[in-house]
Amino acid sequence: MPAATTSCSVFGTLPDGRTVHRWSLIDPIGTRAEILTLGAALHAFHVPDRHGEPADVVLSPGSLADRLAGARYFGATVGRYANRIARGRLPTPAGHRQLSTNERGNTLHGGTEGFDARVWQARPVGTAERAGVELTLTSPADDQGFPGTLQVAVRYTVHDGALSIGYRATCDVRTPVSLTNHTYWNLAGGTHDTVHEHELYLAADHYLPVDAELIPLPGPPRPVAGTPFDLTAPRRLADVLDDVDDGQLRTAGGGYDHNWALRPRGGEPEPAAVLRHPGTGRVLECLTTEPGIQVYTANGFDGAVTGAGGRPLPRYAGVALETQHFPDSPRRPDYPTTWLEPGRVHRSTTIYRPGVMT
Repeated sequence: MPAATTSCSVFGTLPDGRTVHRWSLIDPIGTRAEILTLGAALHAFHVPDRHGEPADVVLSPGSLADRLAGARYFGATVGRYANRIARGRLPTPAGHRQLSTNERGNTLHGGTEGFDARVWQARPVGTAERAGVELTLTSPADDQGFPGTLQVAVRYTVHDGALSIGYRATCDVRTPVSLTNHTYWNLAGGTHDTVHEHELYLAADHYLPVDAELIPLPGPPRPVAGTPFDLTAPRRLADVLDDVDDGQLRTAGGGYDHNWALRPRGGEPEPAAVLRHPGTGRVLECLTTEPGIQVYTANGFDGAVTGAGGRPLPRYAGVALETQHFPDSPRRPDYPTTWLEPGRVHRSTTIYRPGVMT
């Protein structure tokens, strides 16, 4: 069996002259992932269908210009805080801090210039059995309004067909941290424009309903039973998307843009979601150490961003499975804490494991 390979090449140049590199990770059985230093982003992940034919199941913009604009979150590592903080108001012992706001007066995915917009440093961490790259970033004190300096490392590895993403962060001043990967998946591998025919299962009995600004409503997570948010058995997305009778789906623009509270988990990655595409037989299992998962069905896509081959990406072109803490947690003491203290280490792992339907 051949050894795993980790290699680097130039992907492109940003308007300010910075170089963006692409790291290619190939494990001994031939599974391939591509990682960009811009945004520490997952750019491609090639997995086989039921006939053994590989295809890229990650949506990526066709140009760096798109990645800097309308496609800025595609595949990216987002932070310091994934998801939303209401009004950008961060409570601290010294009073509220005002964060950078970039979505209807709220802070989304770290603010105007989140981690997705940075060029990360990278180094190979592969072995003969697994291919890997580690990307690092220093977020200085007051970056987007957040307190203290944050040192972040994201490690991608490919082994035995699975893609693992490990996060590590340390700080010098108490600060909130919630990191995630914002990949849009389409297991059809370019043969279908939308994810309507995909089936989704979540290991979650509760979800967080949201207000008109997609901020969680007061109160504990609500039971999914009897709602379109009940994915405790696989459901075809076409059967729930754009449900005109459900107010929460209408609030999110005719689909999912919600966080589910996953069933209690220990320190190791445990099953969170399973995405399936019966047409190709591809399956993607998601395991994580995180307490929540944000599912976003690309309700806001309108064809303005083009993907591979110049194809416009329409509404529902992909589905994001963002493992993370709950939105607005720094303002919600009833949620699992996201505050990182000096001297402590934030660690998190998410694994995307492909397979085929039997």
